[in-house]
Amino acid sequence: MASHGKLLTKAFMMAALPLALGSAFAQEAPKLTNDEKAAAKKIYFERCAGCHGVLRKGATGKNLEPHWTKKLPDGQTQEGGTLKLGASRLEKIISYGTEGGMVNFDDILSKEEIALMAKYIQTTPDVPPEFSFKDTMDSWKEIIPVAQRPTKQMNNFNLKNMFSVTLRDTGEVALIDGDTKEIRSIVKTGYAVHISRLSKSGRYVYVIGRDGRLSLIDLWMEKPAVVAELKVGFDARSVDTSKFKGFDDKYAIAGSYWPPQYVIMEGETLKPLKVVSTRGMTVDGEYHPEPRVASIVSSEIKPEWVVNIKETGQILLVDYSDIKNLKTTTIESAKFLHDGGWDASKRYFLVAANASNKIAAVDTKTGKLAALIDTAKIPHPGRGANFVHPKFGPVWATGHLGADVVTLISTPSDDPKHSKYKEYNWKVVQEMKHVPGNLFVKTHPKSQHFWADAPQNPDKDLAESVAVWDMADLSKPKAVLNVAKDSGLPPTKATKRAVHPEYSADGKEVWISLWGGKTDQSAIVVYDDATLKVKKVITDPKMITPTGKFNVYNTQHDIY
Repeated sequence: MASHGKLLTKAFMMAALPLALGSAFAQEAPKLTNDEKAAAKKIYFERCAGCHGVLRKGATGKNLEPHWTKKLPDGQTQEGGTLKLGASRLEKIISYGTEGGMVNFDDILSKEEIALMAKYIQTTPDVPPEFSFKDTMDSWKEIIPVAQRPTKQMNNFNLKNMFSVTLRDTGEVALIDGDTKEIRSIVKTGYAVHISRLSKSGRYVYVIGRDGRLSLIDLWMEKPAVVAELKVGFDARSVDTSKFKGFDDKYAIAGSYWPPQYVIMEGETLKPLKVVSTRGMTVDGEYHPEPRVASIVSSEIKPEWVVNIKETGQILLVDYSDIKNLKTTTIESAKFLHDGGWDASKRYFLVAANASNKIAAVDTKTGKLAALIDTAKIPHPGRGANFVHPKFGPVWATGHLGADVVTLISTPSDDPKHSKYKEYNWKVVQEMKHVPGNLFVKTHPKSQHFWADAPQNPDKDLAESVAVWDMADLSKPKAVLNVAKDSGLPPTKATKRAVHPEYSADGKEVWISLWGGKTDQSAIVVYDDATLKVKKVITDPKMITPTGKFNVYNTQHDIY
């Protein structure tokens, strides 16, 4: 499968020739019925828009506008001077994926759906409607007012070790007790929750669905449940809260992919206060109609949010000390910003400009770009991972969708014992050998191990496995664990993707999601971090397609 991925990657590159080099024949777009178009739009939103964009202009994924997708010269015939295009090559790319990080959809979509999508991406994309402040306000629901909520924790759960687990395809979040491994509550949320974030106090969980639905979960309730909801747009990925001293739990912010904008709201009610558009010029000086809000983090040294705008390559420092008179610092970096995390000091934020193959580092103390670092192809850090390298001192790590390495970048430190490492700061000091298709890397201050997944790799065994390094020897993985086999679940033809390592609060366990198909049994496999042995396999008929897992304490304190 891996070699097939290389052929498909080459095929896609050959396909992506400029129009000037294209055929002299006119190219007709396939005709779709209204029902086919509606079905294709739904699949595209759920499975494709995140990487390729609502308008199909590309970012992490390729540009899929018709002037590219209609150029694939495979299965073509000439009829009366018009080029009729067979969709077979597009279907193969969709079916088998590529080594650039696109997964194989042959075990996710039916053959008929794959054929439909190959036709759909050759048609002109529709421009979705806008979503105004009034639309946002009309969507707001305060299900349980603040005055009616508990004044103290009404359950006996160890909330620090609670996990908020995304159940991707059911539009739910499972709250799992990290001590007992029991599901304490399954909460209806938006579709395919992208992230869970914690309030400064640790009481509230904010979850944002890809459909733009933001849900506020109160962990103090006898059975944790949603107490407020808001729709911030039609497609979204990011949320965070105000964490600077004096603003604890006061505000929240959520960013949209479509429309390209962010919403500032009251932290405990989600009542919207302001909607701000992110449309504008790229770092190259060109206007972009779809500059999506890729990720947001909250500073604890200033009343600011770091807001990363994907297509423009602009990093915004949004000062929330005066919402009515909002002040924003705009920092130029590189295009196609995605996700990132804090260094160990929490002063510097590092974010992947993944299609530019760079990591941008922002100094939130000075409000300036600290560095722009070249990396291997398509960095995808999640939040990244921080540890002290035996040779290079404090480093921050990112994996890659499109390269077979994990990149380690030296980060500054005010600790006198780390002064000898200053010469390495903002340099790539090591590339650990891994495989392409990595989404998340993780470690913990109390661990001697480093974990990395590879769920986007086209090879089934690799996608079902995670690699683990010993901090004392980063030259090669200490072990490659096949999570699917370790789960004890019956083997299936479909790939069960091992995704998103997440530590328990004490750093002694690592939880891995085993993301199967809708009809397959999924699981969370819990490993002992010291022995790398399976401690528990969490399965439940209601736990369908688990993906991201967010430990309350680690997420609250940005430990990764």
